[in-house]
Amino acid sequence: MDYKKSKAPVNTVTRNIMDLSKDTGNIYESVAIIAKRANQISVEMKQDLSKKLAEFASYNDSLEEVFENREQIEISRYYEKLPKPTLLATQEFVDGQVYYRDPMKKTEEEE
Repeated sequence: MDYKKSKAPVNTVTRNIMDLSKDTGNIYESVAIIAKRANQISVEMKQDLSKKLAEFASYNDSLEEVFENREQIEISRYYEKLPKPTLLATQEFVDGQVYYRDPMKKTEEEE
């Protein structure tokens, strides 16, 4: 996923509660869905960052030598400037890009 192409704001934005609860009918359910999606995004971003930083890792046992790698610093700054996972997840939810289902509602409909 390319996080830079997301329309999510970098700073916190005040949201209308009624807009967030419109799809589910319950603000708490909407927040739970957004939180789960934010966790997924966070794990994905952490894996991407770890994979990119591992390319520059030096495996020296010497504690005295600390190398500052310019590429590592630039990659870290790039990820620091990205919108936070909660903001990305909220924007996806508002745009209708998040798939969710409630297994309890399905069992109630079957009965």
